Amino acid sequence: MLQTTFVNINGHLTRENKAHIGINNRSFRYGDGFFETIKMVNGRILMAPYHFDRMFDSLDTLQFEVPNFFIPAYVKQHIHAVAAANHHEALARIRVTIYRGNGGLYDPENHFPNMLIQSWPLNSSNNQLNENGLVIDVCTTVKKSCDDYSHVKSNNYLGYAMAAMWAKNNRLNDAIVLNHWNRIADATIANVFVVKKGVVTTPPLSEGGINGNLRRHLLSEMRAANLPVQEVPITTEHLHGADEVFLTNAIYGIRWVKQIGNTNYHSRAVAAQLYKRFVQPLWLSA
Repeated sequence: MLQTTFVNINGHLTRENKAHIGINNRSFRYGDGFFETIKMVNGRILMAPYHFDRMFDSLDTLQFEVPNFFIPAYVKQHIHAVAAANHHEALARIRVTIYRGNGGLYDPENHFPNMLIQSWPLNSSNNQLNENGLVIDVCTTVKKSCDDYSHVKSNNYLGYAMAAMWAKNNRLNDAIVLNHWNRIADATIANVFVVKKGVVTTPPLSEGGINGNLRRHLLSEMRAANLPVQEVPITTEHLHGADEVFLTNAIYGIRWVKQIGNTNYHSRAVAAQLYKRFVQPLWLSA
């Protein structure tokens, strides 16, 4: 008999099949909240400062009233408790969902953050650069807004969910999402990087993409090493004229792309170099 998975709701460990969230919950009704996707290796939360910076920045952006006890140490404590209860400490994906609670659009009961923590085991291949390049394409049915909230990893994930469904229906590994200027925002679960003549480029957050933590880590490390990297708007024409394209997120690190639509990429040299230099050490140091 399979062991029931444990989750944590507002600091209380409970079995997944006993957990519930009310039908008047604002996250269910309106997507009012956000989430963090965290990688754990050997009991260590990778890139913890970046994750908690983004978490508390999102709390402020979405105007939550944060209690004094709700600090990074409190969240970390309960992340570790869930991972330990589920025996996922060796290698896991952790999701921390923050939501406002019950109420209508204009009359929430309060603005306190509620918290749900879940964990899932990861395969060891997750700690390696993908052997087979991704096959992706541009989804034109979804347009990402560019506003004060577009960088937040919001619980309102409808656009990305539809783009992911489109990718699956077309037997693709992922889909690139455009903004309302028809430029690249990001992908359904990753940020997008383009390599041309040795220069690595990614869209600035003003283009509507999520403020990815692996994106932030990679930009910081590359700049510290004086490597050619820039944040500028990217069009689909730039994608088709690139030497390499790769995607980044906190769980997979870097994944190189071998095909976008009818365009094939015959190199992954820069992606492999950056993975070995700036991503693999994150896994090995844990």
